[in-house]
Amino acid sequence: MVRRLSPIRVFGALSAALSAGYGVLFTVVGDFRDEYGISETAIGLVIGAGFLAAFVAQVLIAPVADRGRARQLVIVGVAANVIGLLMMGFGDSLELILAGRIISGLGIGAAQPAIRRIVILADPDHLGQNLGRLLSADVFGFAIGPAVSAILAGPAGLAAPFVVVAAATAVLLPATFFVSANETTKASRQRLAIDLLRSRAVAGAVVLGSAVFLMIGAFDALWDIVHEDLDTPTWMANLGITLFAVPLVILGPTGGRLSQRVGPFRVAAAGLLIAAVFMFTYGQLPTGAWIFALTMLHAMTDGLTVAASGVAVAMAAPADRQAGAQGVMGAAQSLTAGLTAIVIGAVYEDAGRAVAYAASAVGMVGLTAIGMALAAPFWRDRQHRDAPPTRAETARLLS
Repeated sequence: MVRRLSPIRVFGALSAALSAGYGVLFTVVGDFRDEYGISETAIGLVIGAGFLAAFVAQVLIAPVADRGRARQLVIVGVAANVIGLLMMGFGDSLELILAGRIISGLGIGAAQPAIRRIVILADPDHLGQNLGRLLSADVFGFAIGPAVSAILAGPAGLAAPFVVVAAATAVLLPATFFVSANETTKASRQRLAIDLLRSRAVAGAVVLGSAVFLMIGAFDALWDIVHEDLDTPTWMANLGITLFAVPLVILGPTGGRLSQRVGPFRVAAAGLLIAAVFMFTYGQLPTGAWIFALTMLHAMTDGLTVAASGVAVAMAAPADRQAGAQGVMGAAQSLTAGLTAIVIGAVYEDAGRAVAYAASAVGMVGLTAIGMALAAPFWRDRQHRDAPPTRAETARLLS
């Protein structure tokens, strides 16, 4: 008899591998600029294009997972990501690197909501903790990327880290066939999941998730360039990403449990407001070493709060619409991060570091206020303590 593997372990490892590819890209964009003469604005375009591609995939493709195709969607998405990584690694021009980033974004956008659906439905009573574990896996994978780049990019060339991560991702795929994916829930007949936004609780959670990715889009687009311009030692810039990830990896499951118990909207809002203060402060600090030190405190609060928006969506959406709901949130996050990365890259080039970080902080506060206002009936009545709505209740809600 074939032994079934734990869904959270298998899909957590796969999710970590998907994130590792992005971690590699994140830490070599400065090398792309220097090696291929790509401007800061073009780098923002590369980062943003992947997010925008993920947006398209999460709107148009992710709901397929709710129709009994979650495992297949994971496989197709991961394969596309591997192809995109290889294109970015071997590309020597903006056009090839951009195309690889778009293909990778499409693959990740298709696979991640399906992964979340499988994990949520595998153990609904512990969805907060399990989504926190997925967050930990994602962050761990992202943190491995800079380490791989630091070890391989110099002696073996820019393609080497992309090849290694692509190979590791492909190796994990066969394990998905030994995991039970819950496909017994009656399949949704909705082609898209946009209708879920008619629920104020879902809409509010999506806006809060978008605020998180506004922060991520700005942080990602600026980190490597800021530290190069501040003449921060390369080891410190790369180590900062790795150390930033440690509290998120350790505290992710705890943050998920906290969100499920205290209320995901309250936890998300508190975390975002604190993070906005950190983002503003990054623009005021005189050296990369000071930024490095502050990110360690930032990581502690993010570790306890970043999973909250995903928990909020999972609690507000019906069981048979989980992939669609996570896809809608992921799409909004990808769109927000993509646009932010493009805009912030241009703002940094034209107006400097202080203005770029201040603009991102203001945007985070504004989205947090909108999200909490939309979902006010849900979090004021502490409805997170209730079970996710049934199909009939959702139909009433959306009618």
